[in-house]
Amino acid sequence: MGVESRIQTRDAFLWLMNLIYLFAFTSLYVQIPGLYGDNGILPARNVLDPKWPATKEELTSKPTVLWLAPLLGLDVSSMMELTCLVGMIIAFGGMITKKLRVVLTFFLLWALYFSLYQVGQTFLWFQWDILLLEAGFLTIFVAPLLPHKRVTGGTAPFTISFWLVRWLLFRLMFASGIVKLTSECPTWWGLTALNSHYESQCIPTALAWYAHQLPEWFQKLCVIGVYVIEIPIPFLFFAPLRSLRLFSFYAQVFLQLSIILTGNYNFFNLLTIALCFSLLDDRHLALWCGRSQDGEERSSPRGQSGVWRTFSNLLRGFVSALIALAIVGLLALWTWKLFALQFMKDEVRSKITFTLRGFSQMLGRVIPLTIWIGFLSLSWQVISNLLRVLFSPGTCFSKVKKLVACLLLAGFAFIIFNLSLVPHISVDESSQNRVPAGIRKLHDSVKHLHLVNSYGLFRRMTGVEGRPEIVVEGSNSLETGWQPYEFFYKPGALSRSPPVVAPHQPRLDWQMWFAALGTYNYNPWFLNLVYRLLNNQPEVLELIQSNPFPQNPPKYIRATLYLYHYTAMNKNATRFSDTDWWWREKKSEYLPPVDKSNPSFVNYLKQYGVNQAKFKRMTDNTLSLALKTIRNSLKQLDGFKLCLSLFTAAGVLQVAKRLTTK
Repeated sequence: MGVESRIQTRDAFLWLMNLIYLFAFTSLYVQIPGLYGDNGILPARNVLDPKWPATKEELTSKPTVLWLAPLLGLDVSSMMELTCLVGMIIAFGGMITKKLRVVLTFFLLWALYFSLYQVGQTFLWFQWDILLLEAGFLTIFVAPLLPHKRVTGGTAPFTISFWLVRWLLFRLMFASGIVKLTSECPTWWGLTALNSHYESQCIPTALAWYAHQLPEWFQKLCVIGVYVIEIPIPFLFFAPLRSLRLFSFYAQVFLQLSIILTGNYNFFNLLTIALCFSLLDDRHLALWCGRSQDGEERSSPRGQSGVWRTFSNLLRGFVSALIALAIVGLLALWTWKLFALQFMKDEVRSKITFTLRGFSQMLGRVIPLTIWIGFLSLSWQVISNLLRVLFSPGTCFSKVKKLVACLLLAGFAFIIFNLSLVPHISVDESSQNRVPAGIRKLHDSVKHLHLVNSYGLFRRMTGVEGRPEIVVEGSNSLETGWQPYEFFYKPGALSRSPPVVAPHQPRLDWQMWFAALGTYNYNPWFLNLVYRLLNNQPEVLELIQSNPFPQNPPKYIRATLYLYHYTAMNKNATRFSDTDWWWREKKSEYLPPVDKSNPSFVNYLKQYGVNQAKFKRMTDNTLSLALKTIRNSLKQLDGFKLCLSLFTAAGVLQVAKRLTTK
């Protein structure tokens, strides 16, 4: 895999992980009272009522720092706020100073986010949350144990654990591509998925409206591009040629940036880009800064040996370039044949030429290949590290220390690699028996820690016939006076422009999107939301942009399911509009009108354990008063603005620090 130094690359990766944690904690912090407060939609107290000392069974069933709430005189939701604030402070510190980018920092960040995940319920059960937990856990072993510890890039033991980040990236992208085909979704097989994606994704940006207007032949080409980037290109992550790894890096980053421009997927795309840094090295990172690595001399070497070295390097580079071009050419040829590309005068025609049966048979052969590629690549990473340590200059004692570190990280890496095979092969039913029973048993014993997870983004395309959207309305009469509640970010008013909200994730708006895909029977939290609106609960109303009943709550709440569609750009089209971004059609009743005294409504809430009683907060102490003061001082900033404010502050401090040290 080469002997390039990755010291600076690791530092860039660690900085990005601090940034992602900062966004994750900040975004969740502003939503805690409305989501998890005692009078919120899903009170955390319903799943964790901490008493100290907690029993061993309680601690093992839900390992979380929230058990410490009684010791600090806090209720669960206040302890969640404190946890987020501590996480924000640690992550912010890790961004502005390299001294804090160490093992302890990332262990604390992982433990704090894992603690919140334990009580997050449906609002924290997203793939990027478990991806952050898995990536965050690996980061603990990538980070240096102590600050300012000098290591040589070629012999640094962390490159072994950094390889696990690359393996995680491979599993994420490969599975995301494979599940699109194994799901048998007709839009993915027909290459028409993007015809509805820009319109039906959870929270689109304004650019998604323009992307939706592109011709169908171009949308199909983009789907083919997604397949190529997600299925064959990830194999280049393990290519021995550096140029192919760099090519795969830019391909993945291009895809993530395209998603960022057209959709609000919080910190997910940034996290994926951070994982891509495992494909880089310091030499390439130095090019971004316009300098050579380690002050490398640019002048030509003198003497016969220098001439020979120059010739040898040129020849090696030429051969490597030919091999890389050949592989990319084969990839292009493979794409042209499998998707029957035909270049016409005004369009490019395409279709999938393989069958589901043929794809399944191919997958059954490829999955074992991926396991062997991963095993051999990791083995080479370990062996090359050990050899470099043995033959590198240094004292015997320093070599022994490095050898021990390499062996410990190698043992850890092989354990994680074997554990990851269980979720990795889940994309193929025929490969399920390839993982030994012992590894499965070990995986099941640590599954609750989310050290390794299965992924598969955009498995099936929803909203093909229109984007399902729930419109919640209130009234004091069953016959007239129905007025809608406007949410901050999800589509509602037809004339409102799609927002830019990432890296903040408005979790209520996201869950409203999922709820629209089913019924309220499978989303009991929705009825709790309705109950809070019938009481004008302030904490919940802070998650909603406009309350049409500011003085007194409505007597009735109902919900209607609509199908939303983008308006057209073409002025001659029937759906063209000068003012509106959307047009909609009513599909069905989602929730009939209910009031607080409705017996069936009350029984339903009780059946699903929805607590209707308003909790009283614990007696305020100094810490709880401090938490209230902090929240009140930040109340004017929504999640998006607070994330950007902290990011800007960290950037300014870093620039100021560099200017003062020059």
